[in-house]
Amino acid sequence: MFSFLSGLFWLVKGVRVYALVGESGTGKSFRAKLVAQKYGIDMIIDDGLLIRDETLLAGRSAKKEQFYMAAVKTALFHDKAHRDDVARALQRERFRKILVIGTSDRMVRKITERLQIPHPGKTIRIEDIASRDEIEKAVRSRKVEGKHVIPVPALEIRRNYPSIFYDSIRVFLKRNFGTAPARPRVYEKSVVRPEYSKRGRISISEAALSQMVVHCIDEFDDSVRVRRLSVRSDSQGYRLTVVLEVPFGTRLTSNAHALQEYIVDNIERFTGILIEEVNIVIDRFSPRR
Repeated sequence: MFSFLSGLFWLVKGVRVYALVGESGTGKSFRAKLVAQKYGIDMIIDDGLLIRDETLLAGRSAKKEQFYMAAVKTALFHDKAHRDDVARALQRERFRKILVIGTSDRMVRKITERLQIPHPGKTIRIEDIASRDEIEKAVRSRKVEGKHVIPVPALEIRRNYPSIFYDSIRVFLKRNFGTAPARPRVYEKSVVRPEYSKRGRISISEAALSQMVVHCIDEFDDSVRVRRLSVRSDSQGYRLTVVLEVPFGTRLTSNAHALQEYIVDNIERFTGILIEEVNIVIDRFSPRR
């Protein structure tokens, strides 16, 4: 969790956090520089990387992972050594604004908590900066060709991740977002094809996820009975509703939030998928067995 000392550290430094949120493949990385230019943002966190201007400062790219689940974990800074590397770089650098890119508000919150930086003060949605046609075109390119964008020049990607480099594109930004005329700039972005996009995606069925939830509940308290369980998924993650029969006198009667956290922490740790919400409904109390 975000600590008081961390909050004080960033408050003294005067750092403000922005978020760019949109479904996977909708063109967030492609438009990251446009957002950075508009708001005068110094740093970008995107898919496990810390980027400043045209340089990769720290981290490792989720695009380098061979499997989709591993890529999700990398993007979420699941590995301690990875997040410590980026956190140290953030503390060394002098900056006032940083942009965190994610597929959902929850993903961005999780990244900021793990890197011990403040939650976003402003969130930009991909729909705010791209038309429906542009978003649909980006999604088609992702699904059909497996192409991803990293907002740094080709030289950086060829040097650090030559095995996944595919192509480069140049974007001319001349929009004026402030009161003073903006100087036109040309940004180069790298197009990559991750190993996991060549192999196809791996998904978890609702039945398998339900089994994991039941197992978590049994580990948490084996006297609790699951009466019903539903799983819904969307682009932002999975939403679970669990209906329980709970014996009197168990810790669950007074602390259901602990079970919510236990389910979320264990499933996200072992699978890499995002659990957007867990709704617990205590449907019935029963005598303690």
